[in-house]
Amino acid sequence: MTTKVVKGSLWTIAGQVVPLAVSLVAAPLIIRLLGAEGYGVLILVTLIPTYVGFADFGMSMASTKFGSEAYAEGDEEKEGRVVRTAAMIALVTSVPIAALLTYFSVSLIELFNVPDYLRADAALALKLASITFVVNFLCGIFNTPQLARLRMDLNTFVNAGSRIAGLIVAPIVIFLGFGITGAVSVLLVASLLNLFGHLLVSKRLLPHVVGITVDRTILKYLLKFGMPLAFSSIAAVLLVNSEKLILTKVTSVRVLAYYAVAFTFANMATMFSGAMSQSLVPAFSQLLTPEKKDHLNNLYSRALRLNVIGLLPLLFISAIAAKPFFTFWAGEDFGRESTLPFYVLLFGLFFHLSSYVSGSLIISCGRTDIIAKLFWAELVPFLALTGVLTMHYGAVGAAVAWSVRVVVESFLMVWLAKKVGGVKFEFACSPINVVLGILILSPPIFLLVLFKEPTIWVFVLSPICLAAYIVFTWITLIDRGEKVWLSKKVHIA
Repeated sequence: MTTKVVKGSLWTIAGQVVPLAVSLVAAPLIIRLLGAEGYGVLILVTLIPTYVGFADFGMSMASTKFGSEAYAEGDEEKEGRVVRTAAMIALVTSVPIAALLTYFSVSLIELFNVPDYLRADAALALKLASITFVVNFLCGIFNTPQLARLRMDLNTFVNAGSRIAGLIVAPIVIFLGFGITGAVSVLLVASLLNLFGHLLVSKRLLPHVVGITVDRTILKYLLKFGMPLAFSSIAAVLLVNSEKLILTKVTSVRVLAYYAVAFTFANMATMFSGAMSQSLVPAFSQLLTPEKKDHLNNLYSRALRLNVIGLLPLLFISAIAAKPFFTFWAGEDFGRESTLPFYVLLFGLFFHLSSYVSGSLIISCGRTDIIAKLFWAELVPFLALTGVLTMHYGAVGAAVAWSVRVVVESFLMVWLAKKVGGVKFEFACSPINVVLGILILSPPIFLLVLFKEPTIWVFVLSPICLAAYIVFTWITLIDRGEKVWLSKKVHIA
């Protein structure tokens, strides 16, 4: 199962990295074609529908959990009923909310500091984005047969293909004069292609996925699982994105653009964790039996450890390259204004990565109500902290508030996973060694903080410290079984 999860995670991360490479070319073109204000409005328009991300009633995750359990039981007919029933619930709950977004699009845009000359385009773009978010819900349900079988290769091809097409076409459409609405229209078409691809691939894996019947018994379990998840999603969306709206309200869409670039690139560090969680939910769901308890605990510990020690070098490289990259990629203004918020966000992300693994286990156990309670308990303190810090420190204050929240949340998630899933986190080494590993990577960071600019010594020390960390990790931070597993994989490759 560990091999399947790692293989699936690598396929998923590949499906994110390739579109990311395309976006690194497309995004600066979009920024320059739209300008900082236009790009900020585009971010705002695509952000607003995420605040109603609860509208699918948690059916994407519910379909994955119960579909995986049906697949483990060998009941493909039941698996098909799970997918169809989840899709029906998602449509019934999301379409009315999409209609409300469309109807109130003008009023919603007027709530924020959008320049007058961009308001009409922003309102029309929001109408199109509200359709896209319904289509995306269906994509997240009809890929269940691929996830249950851990066929992340197929899921990756479908997701990456449609996304790459959208990224390539969007700058062309903007250049031709269609502006913000043209870019959002491209996103809608890409989502429709994504849905068609998932339907085509999933029908080959599971012929029962297509049909007109639903199962009332399954409906009850899906709703019992999905309602707390939907309730938690309301808080989750506010927790993840509210600092952006508050920032726009108290500053401007230009400052939002600076912060959005920092936030987007900082969150690239979560790609592997997010990819792993997509594999972990079906994997954990298939290990929740007493006779597989040891396998569950081993998988949980390895997933957590991989996130901690494996992604440290990525955070390290990101911190070193941030300011030169932002300046080259988006311009001097972004290099100056986005870098410090980026550093603050990276600190929070180091802790946040573990939340993906712990959250996946809690969801697999069906305890979505616990996640809902946690997120809602965080919300009021976070909004208050965000409001105060953003008002006084702008984008940096928003980054500090977000990072404080995720650090606290990560420790609570690990504790809750231990309580709910009965697992324990085993480092396979002394925690002191992990601290030593961090210290090995730290000299270039100290120089960066000291001089406030990348110097020649930063670039000289960086590869040396990175190589030393890799050797140290191999010797002290991974266990003997993992060394044997990795050696075999390298030998096979």
